[in-house]
Amino acid sequence: MAKTSKNNKQTDSSELLAALTILEKEKNISKEVMLEAIENSLITACKNHFGKADNVKVEINPDTCDIRVYAEKTVVEEVEDPVLEISLAEARMRDDRYDVGDIVRVEIESKGFGRIATQNAKNVILQKVREEERKIIYDQFYGKSRDVVTGIVQRYIGKNVSINLGKADALLSENEMIKGETFEPTQRVKVYILDVKATSKGPKILVSRTHPELVKRLFEEEVTEVRDGIVEIKSISREAGSRTKMAVWSKDPDVDPVGACVGINGSRVNAIVDILNGEKIDIINWDENAALLIQNALSPAKVISVIADSEEKTAKVIVPDYQLSLAIGKEGQNVRLAARLTGFKIDIKSETQAREAGDFMDYETEYEDYDEYEEDYTDYDETSGEADDYIDDGYADETYSDENYPDETYSDEDYPDETYSDEGYSDVNDSDKVYSDGDYSDEEYADDPDEIYSDDRYSDEYDRNEEFPDEYDDEYYQKHGEGNEDE
Repeated sequence: MAKTSKNNKQTDSSELLAALTILEKEKNISKEVMLEAIENSLITACKNHFGKADNVKVEINPDTCDIRVYAEKTVVEEVEDPVLEISLAEARMRDDRYDVGDIVRVEIESKGFGRIATQNAKNVILQKVREEERKIIYDQFYGKSRDVVTGIVQRYIGKNVSINLGKADALLSENEMIKGETFEPTQRVKVYILDVKATSKGPKILVSRTHPELVKRLFEEEVTEVRDGIVEIKSISREAGSRTKMAVWSKDPDVDPVGACVGINGSRVNAIVDILNGEKIDIINWDENAALLIQNALSPAKVISVIADSEEKTAKVIVPDYQLSLAIGKEGQNVRLAARLTGFKIDIKSETQAREAGDFMDYETEYEDYDEYEEDYTDYDETSGEADDYIDDGYADETYSDENYPDETYSDEDYPDETYSDEGYSDVNDSDKVYSDGDYSDEEYADDPDEIYSDDRYSDEYDRNEEFPDEYDDEYYQKHGEGNEDE
């Protein structure tokens, strides 16, 4: 009989070991945790059966799953509490060496437990299994917090959506859904895990489709350079369902960060746009210079000038008149996203508005004449002295050097009708005197005192012995009665 009982114990131990092994593989619950749960369940059963369990001990062999349950009782002359005490006579029946005050281990047979005690022990084991399973799921998804996962749409719960993530269900609330987006049961959808909370019913997982980090994680999945850390996403601003702006930077000078994110023929960025149901994505180059970053952030609008205050985090931007609406965007979206992307408060004005407010200086117009002179002067060959070296016809026969005119700006209007000395004209002189238009305006130079010749009849520089031009022919002077055969 004793042999049969021993065989039954061995059979139970082997079955228990096999069950724990299967449970460890399927639910990822370790054998040690389950043996601890069994130990606690047996102690609970003893407490329910005897009314107390302070002296109950459980020993479990982790290799064979052999279980021993015993109560430690004190040897006394007269027993008052049979749960905690044992008589000296009974103790010596077990071993003659026991004496009063010794501790005797008395084995407890689980078969002696009642139905209620056994059911309670079973519930303790099942509860421990559920707790461990929830803990494992919580740890698994808590580790994926701030990451993107793929789930299957199950059903609508009011205006919220329940999404199955495999071992757990997640909740996509109405506030975290892209405006106008709808889902069908069994539809696969990518979501961003916002938070994971531990509850008595298991982990509560909150997910989002509107978070800016969703775009970043999608690029990490799609773009190898971003995943490997070669291309870094510095900043993202997003209005879910409409437009996203993203600033990228490359650690490798040979890698174009924008081109890497866009892909060949836009293959990479288009894959992400499809996941986001057609949301537009602007990818720009990051720059440490705040003004250049703001200029890039306002793309596709063209910018004339940017004045950024890094301390106040403010920037004044001037754009061409025809680009103002594009820079601001529909309902201010473009400039709003640019402000979030850069962290600057951006004030945009058109060129006309800036001129009227006095906030704009047209440097290009102000220094246009200077730039032209500087370019012409640079091209002039001092050794040749060729008049063609100057573009302006007003200085065709004049020679200038650095010593004469250092750091000055010249234009046609600077020298109207002025008289120049012999030093200014090396090639033209007559009787040691040089004449200009100003020398002969409104004066009379003819044999007839009644005849007046205006400046238009003379070139800028002439010799008194030089023949008159063709337009002063005989017919003209015959008409005035001054023609003669010598002429």
